[in-house]
Amino acid sequence: MRTVIRVRPVFSIHRLVNYSTVSSRAAATVLEFRSRDADRTQQKILRAAMGEFAGHGFGGARIDAIAERAGVNKKLIYYYFEGKDELFLAVLEQTYADIRAAERDLHLQTSAPLHAIASLVEFTWRHYLAHPEFLALLNSENMHRAGHLKRSHRIRQMNSPLIEGLADVLARGEQSGELRKGIDPMQLYISIAGLAYFYLSNKHTLGAIFGQDLMHAEALDERLAHMTAIVTSFVRA
Repeated sequence: MRTVIRVRPVFSIHRLVNYSTVSSRAAATVLEFRSRDADRTQQKILRAAMGEFAGHGFGGARIDAIAERAGVNKKLIYYYFEGKDELFLAVLEQTYADIRAAERDLHLQTSAPLHAIASLVEFTWRHYLAHPEFLALLNSENMHRAGHLKRSHRIRQMNSPLIEGLADVLARGEQSGELRKGIDPMQLYISIAGLAYFYLSNKHTLGAIFGQDLMHAEALDERLAHMTAIVTSFVRA
């Protein structure tokens, strides 16, 4: 007796929708829905990858673990991001896009110069505190000598507006006499970021050396006040 194997047909949205019989508006709606669904999936993968890379570093992170965190088939990760290196770069770009987008809400261009700089110090500190994964990802990428970021076509475009905005703040401060002359905006931002980054990246070793809990609420407030005083004293005319 011959065994008959019945193959169940595989349906997709393309087979369910006859584009030749629907209006252009309806077809556009279907395509828009699929595009939004793809965007949501990519964001799920990025956020899951962010946690995995931050927790285990680039070398220790696994695609299988990222797929499990995101609740997707790992084939989708390769479909959207091609491989681990490309996914890590996308995660780095997303973390920078996140902080740059949040910085825009400070409206530095409309704030008094000294207040704008103090606001940037506080924002940087609080963002690093709220997003320890950002610091972990930077640590991992520095271990690889920024090999991924050097291949990015977006990273400089994302960061240039910040430096340009800070340069504008410094120029307005010079003109008003509120800030001293000759401050390099890139060096100033590196100093602001460094004051926060070093403290938080080395909190365990520094805490052990000095016998203090550097992450206690009072210690964090004291650090922010110290950072703000250093930076504003430096820039003030």
